[in-house]
Amino acid sequence: MSNQNISKDSVEEALRTNELGVLATEGDGQPHASLITVTPMDDCLHLIFATYRSTRKYKNLINNGKVSILFENRSIKSLSQPYITVVTAFGYAKEVDISASDLVRNAHVFRHPELESFLLEPDCAIFVVKVNAYQMVRGIDDINWWYIND
Repeated sequence: MSNQNISKDSVEEALRTNELGVLATEGDGQPHASLITVTPMDDCLHLIFATYRSTRKYKNLINNGKVSILFENRSIKSLSQPYITVVTAFGYAKEVDISASDLVRNAHVFRHPELESFLLEPDCAIFVVKVNAYQMVRGIDDINWWYIND
């Protein structure tokens, strides 16, 4: 089994080609998965997403910010990637402070213009995930890591 470091370029490529991810949160001892739109920022050190404050996802995030977000390229038809690649980000999510919300909102709208009205809703909360590590899996025996502090 391969278990070595992956490059930042590999992670950036995976996130560039995937607009959606599966967010995993936990609340009251119960895991919860949600499909979200994601915007990478700061060389993939941070990931942006939004949710309504009235959701289970929001409650879980406020009570426990530990998250993972899974991305996969199954729908990508590329000669350079003839296999399925799964990238999982591990980190801590925090609601964006009002002072930084315009910058983050604008970056998210730039990547996902269809979300502009949603992001302006009063009940919409924007989160930033500070990523601690990425795991890239290309097969059962091909697992690689990028630890952000490396």
